[in-house]
Parts: sequence; structure tokens; C-alpha cells
Amino acid sequence: MPEFEDPEKKRGVTPTRIGIWVVVSAVGIYMVASGLIGALTSGG
Repeated sequence: MPEFEDPEKKRGVTPTRIGIWVVVSAVGIYMVASGLIGALTSGG
């Protein structure tokens, strides 16, 4: 049974998942920063 639980536990913290998280966070931060800069540029 440990053979079945090991891959499942390792699958929860796969580099692929971390990579997706990094990409999503980067895109979100970029969009927010872009929006703020755009608003400041337009308002100023």
C-alpha cells in the first residue's frame, strides 16, 4: 500500500504545480502593476 500512497503524496508538490503557481502569480502581479501604471499615467 505504501507504493500507492508515495506517488500520490509526491504528486501534491510536483515542480509542475510550483511552475504553474509561479506563472499564475507572475501574470497576476504583472497585470496589477500594469493596471496601476496605466491608471497613474492616465490620471497624471
